[in-house]
Amino acid sequence: MVSRNLFTSESVTEGHPDKICDQISDTIVDTLLANDPASRIAAEVVVNTGLVLITGEITSKAHVNFVDLARRKIAEIGYIDADNGFSANSCAVLLAIDEQSPDIAQGVDQALEARQGEQSDEELEAVGAGDQGIMFGFACDETPELMPMPIALAHRISRQLAAVRKDDTLAYLRPDGKTQVTVIYEGGKPIGIDTVLVSTQHDPEISGTSDTAKMQEIIKADLWQEVVKPAFEGTFVLPDPNTRFLVNPTGKFVIGGPQGDSGLTGRKIIVDTYGGYSRHGGGAFSGKDPTKVDRSAAYACRYVAKNIVAAGLAAKCELQISYAIGVARPTSLTIETFGTSKVDEDVLLKLVQDNFDLRPAAIIQNFNLRKLPSMRNGRFYQDVAAYGHLGRTDLDLPWEKTDKVDVLKQAL
Repeated sequence: MVSRNLFTSESVTEGHPDKICDQISDTIVDTLLANDPASRIAAEVVVNTGLVLITGEITSKAHVNFVDLARRKIAEIGYIDADNGFSANSCAVLLAIDEQSPDIAQGVDQALEARQGEQSDEELEAVGAGDQGIMFGFACDETPELMPMPIALAHRISRQLAAVRKDDTLAYLRPDGKTQVTVIYEGGKPIGIDTVLVSTQHDPEISGTSDTAKMQEIIKADLWQEVVKPAFEGTFVLPDPNTRFLVNPTGKFVIGGPQGDSGLTGRKIIVDTYGGYSRHGGGAFSGKDPTKVDRSAAYACRYVAKNIVAAGLAAKCELQISYAIGVARPTSLTIETFGTSKVDEDVLLKLVQDNFDLRPAAIIQNFNLRKLPSMRNGRFYQDVAAYGHLGRTDLDLPWEKTDKVDVLKQAL
């Protein structure tokens, strides 16, 4: 008997309180690395009604106006109206920043500080991981971007929700929002959409009415036509008459953003990755320079898994990697293909070991992670801080390339 089950993933818009924090943190990363590629950054942000707190450990030769960075990012997200309880121009921005601990830095600094160009193998070996930890990477053949369908669709809807707000198609929308998609699986394959949920902040009055029921009726019709339907264009699994469509289930969503809830960097790690479909090592991405393997090694794991699936060697692939602080080579490497591999998993493991350099300095060098902010006009990490770091077809990300496919096929 073919098994049938449901799986759900969520996404949030760039105006969600936690995502505001992630974007400010990564704007700081972009700006510091663009001016000093050797910057060491662990930037944390907290937001609440009328308040932004920037804290963390930063060591850099760059001179940056953190208050101005935060205000410009908040305005870009869409918080420019003081009546919304949180505004770029009126919020207080507090700073509490220290330098990175020398005990943490000592295992990484040697070769990173030595040169700015291509590093030798000896120099790559000398750069240890910035911390211990475990990271996961995943890919599957459910979508063209080789991501699980629930999170891919949830992100599509969130991006479209922001797009129709910003271009004034639905001018009554406000920046905060969440989406959720429940996919029906049969025999491990997606076959239908059970539920689509959208919660979106909106003006207190829409089309001349403040009646909750009438506003909800307007929002629901508009979102289906302008957000949900466009988000499903080109997908092979579509909503049908049995699909539930839920909008603002509490009735209205006027008070949102940092006025409605506090926000914190790194509190949406499942949204940032695979929507819970794959395991997660627990480390957040945003606010960290690429010597932090929580970020760079997770990107590398995605790169490995995606190339394996793109090469047709497995329908699903999950890679786990672990590091010790100050040690260059991973302490462990594990591959799981959930019974979908075309070759023995030991063979896949050997292919990875032979064709992917997973030392932290090699990952940084191969993906150009320290220089991309300056190469892209000071804007790189902040663009992945909302709507997912992985599976992005709208951005040119080095860890999303499938340039190892032919190498893997030839190696077999």
